[in-house]
Order: sequence, then structure tokens, then C-alpha cells
Amino acid sequence: MEEIISRIALSIPGFLLGVVCHEAAHAYMALKFGDDTGQRMGRLSLNPVVHADPMGTILLPIFFTVIGGVTFGYAKPVPVQPSRFKNIKWGVFWVSFAGPMANILLCVLSSLFFVLAAIYLPESFTFKSVLIGMLRYSISINMLLAVFNLIPLPPLDGGQMAQTLMSYENARRFAELQRYTFVILIVLMMTGVFETLFFGPARMIANILIQVFYTIFAGALF
Repeated sequence: MEEIISRIALSIPGFLLGVVCHEAAHAYMALKFGDDTGQRMGRLSLNPVVHADPMGTILLPIFFTVIGGVTFGYAKPVPVQPSRFKNIKWGVFWVSFAGPMANILLCVLSSLFFVLAAIYLPESFTFKSVLIGMLRYSISINMLLAVFNLIPLPPLDGGQMAQTLMSYENARRFAELQRYTFVILIVLMMTGVFETLFFGPARMIANILIQVFYTIFAGALF
């Protein structure tokens, strides 16, 4: 129980920051393309309360953490009205990409601060191990959120992006896959395809980021 509580405490900051920034980025990019729906509904905010979903932001991440997996979940989707975009095709593409991009940036920043804390914070600093633990979780959580949401299946962000590159008829047919997306995701998880094609490479990229920053800053000490 003590280990579970520790995992939850260390992973919550990175998880909340990840899902909140993900949705706020959608709202921000939608506003840039002419749709202020998210802003008017208070979703252009870093306040976790306005983005929280009882299942995706509370129960699901706790479940994954308790069973020993990476804290994973989602927030309430930001409402978007593509008809209000100045350019519908590119508006949908960039609004969809904004969420995963926010997670990628958070992963990079978390990797940077992780290395800086590991190298420059003295061992006498009381909260060094806690801070490093939180940053380590933030790295993996945000990279997994980015990779998962970029999977080209509707209604995931990757699916929305893929539709903008198709003809109208193909996009319409592709959108019909949405009814099967949940089943497809479950099958991918149970067969280990997720681990092989998505989560494994995501962790590898995260470790490479850490190594790059470590090489840069550790080398600067000599």
C-alpha cells in the first residue's frame, strides 16, 4: 500500500499537467484558427478542475497506477466547431496536433529538468529524490500520452489528422471506424502490439532525450 501511495503521489503532477496542457492546447489552437468555443467555455485554462473527467482523470489513472502500470488517462475533450475555422482542413489538422505536441514539449522539458536536478542539485537537498521521481514519471506519462493520441484511429487526434489528408469520401468512410476503435485498442493491448509499436518506442525516445541532455550538461562540468 505504501508503494502504491508513493507511485500515485509521484505521478499525479506529471499526469495532471499532461492532460490539462493537452486540452488547453486544443482550445488555444482552435482560437487561433477562429473558433472561440473552448475559450468561452473556460477550457483555455490550466485549471485541472475545468478539464477533469471523473472516469478518465480520476478512476482510470488510479487503476493503472495501482496495478503497477504507467499512470494513464484523459480529460474532457475540448468542444470544437470546425465550421468556424478560417481554414477548415488545416484548422482541424493543427488543432488535433496541438494536444500531442503539448505532451511532447512537456516530455522534453521534463527530461531537461530531470537531468539538471540529477546533476546540479546537491544530495543534501531534502526533496531531490521526490523531485527527480516526479520528473521521471512526467517524462514517461507525457511521451505515452503523445504517442497514444497520435495513433491514426478516430476519434483520437491522430485519426482526426489523418482525415484531413484524405478525400471527402475516404474521410467519411474512415470516420465510420470510430465505432470499432475501442475494440481495436483493446485487441492491440492484449496482443502486445501496443507495446511493440507504440509504448516501447515511446520509452526509447524518452530515454534518448534524457541521455542527450545528460551528455550535454554532464560534459559541461569537465
